[in-house]
Amino acid sequence: MKRILVVDDAATVRLYHRNILESSGYTVDEAVNGIEALEKTLQMQFDLYIVDVNMPKLDGYGFLEELRSHDLPQAPAMMVSTEAGARDRIRALSAGANLYLVKPVKPEELLSHARLLLGEAET
Repeated sequence: MKRILVVDDAATVRLYHRNILESSGYTVDEAVNGIEALEKTLQMQFDLYIVDVNMPKLDGYGFLEELRSHDLPQAPAMMVSTEAGARDRIRALSAGANLYLVKPVKPEELLSHARLLLGEAET
C-alpha cells in the first residue's frame, strides 16, 4: 500500500486530503509544518508528498529543498497552495516539486495527479 505524507498547517485541509486519499486505499500520514515533515521522512519512507507552501517554522519550499538535499529515497512531491502566481509555481518546481496545484483542489483532480505521480494507471 502506497504511503502519502500530507504537509499542511491547516487541520481541515489535512483532513480533506486524508479522507480523499484513504478512501482510495492509500495510507496517509500528516505533518503540520516542514520541520515535522522532515522528522517523519527520517523515520519512514513515503511514496508521495502533498505539501502546502505557507506554514510556520519551515514552509513548503524550504521543506522540499531540504528533503531534496538529503541522501534519502526520493519520492515525488505535489505542492498544493492558495498561491496562484507564475512565480510561485516556478519557485515550487525549483525547490523540488514535481507538480503544482492551486487550492481548492477537487477530489478527482487530487486523486488523478496522485495516481500519475505514483506511477499508477487510471482506473
